[in-house]
Amino acid sequence: MKVLLVGVGGVGEAIAAIAKPRKWVEQIVLADYNLERCKEVQAKLGDKNRFSIEWIDAGKQEMIESLAKKYKVDLIMNACDPLFNVPIFDAAFNVGVTYMDMAMTLSEPHPKKPFEKCGVKLGDYQFERAKQWEKKGILCIVGLGVEPGMADVFARYAQDYLFDEIEEIGIRDGANIVVKGYDFAPNFSIWTTIEECLNPPVIWEKDKGWFTTPPFSEPETFEFPEGIGKVEVVNVEHEEVLLVPRWVKCKRVTFKYGLGDQFIGVLKTLHMLGLDNKEPIKVKDVEVAPRDVVAACLPDPAHLGDRMEGKTCAGTWVKGTKNGKPRQVYLYQVADNVECMKRLGCQAVVAQTAFNAVVGWDLLEHGVWKGAGVLGPEAFDPEPFMEKMADYGFPYGIKEM
Repeated sequence: MKVLLVGVGGVGEAIAAIAKPRKWVEQIVLADYNLERCKEVQAKLGDKNRFSIEWIDAGKQEMIESLAKKYKVDLIMNACDPLFNVPIFDAAFNVGVTYMDMAMTLSEPHPKKPFEKCGVKLGDYQFERAKQWEKKGILCIVGLGVEPGMADVFARYAQDYLFDEIEEIGIRDGANIVVKGYDFAPNFSIWTTIEECLNPPVIWEKDKGWFTTPPFSEPETFEFPEGIGKVEVVNVEHEEVLLVPRWVKCKRVTFKYGLGDQFIGVLKTLHMLGLDNKEPIKVKDVEVAPRDVVAACLPDPAHLGDRMEGKTCAGTWVKGTKNGKPRQVYLYQVADNVECMKRLGCQAVVAQTAFNAVVGWDLLEHGVWKGAGVLGPEAFDPEPFMEKMADYGFPYGIKEM
């Protein structure tokens, strides 16, 4: 398999590091706007022929198409902020190769009732073009990271093997990770974090369909396994709520994330000051997006690994019935930062996201997963994916609640 990896930030580096031992990965083209970053990752990987580097502007579709043709790639892997999803997605379609991302095309709030009704939903752009992809006979897998991605696989597994009827599927994400030496240092892309945390969260219910609530709504305390313990989680906009109901039969889908009071306070302040704005504004003679300034002022999550301590947990909490009796389970994966740094040289949050994409490549390469159109992880057989998780160093757990 030859892959054009568009985006070589923390997750992009982790994808390449996880793929390196897999001999069926013939070549990965490391493409990024920051060529020095590409060189840094290439040096860590130690194989200039197998991991070539290219400068790219991910906002320019023609450049993506040109590189895909130059290297005759089989798959375009989108590891950029979702701002660039449209040109990367469209480039893969035009070239006629498989496309994969870890976050879907962006949403737009409802113009009049943003905290009640959906406007443009996450992934709408991609799903509106599903028939075109299917007709052309090429495959787009959207949302194959950890959340969305692994969590969606868990939802399908719960439907197929653990429940007769599902009442609710709730994605729950929490951690006890601390970053030494910083008062505020997100361990994932702050651009993406602002986008998903300040947008109106989406909930799906069988009788109502998709609807929205105010940010940080419906707080609850969830007890995470393997020593993480109780964490307050709140509603956040996330792809699983838009994906799961398309393939899994249930009555309600939610996503809640453990942000913490300090993090929520910072996000609210950024919003109040307009620093979450992703549209450029003029500052003297320069045009710059306030959100890009915020990102530039914060430490790069890709370089925080040696300052991080703790574990992060991602998983799917499912409530329903089995054999006429109530049942609740939590299917999860816990990544320890010390172990991820030792084994991969990448911090836990990005590594836990990245391995799922490579498992997806593996299943595609060996003909286990196949198809055409725009599909979420729930559209495929979950067992082969879950069987490979331990082989990649990220075993799953199942906890009866």
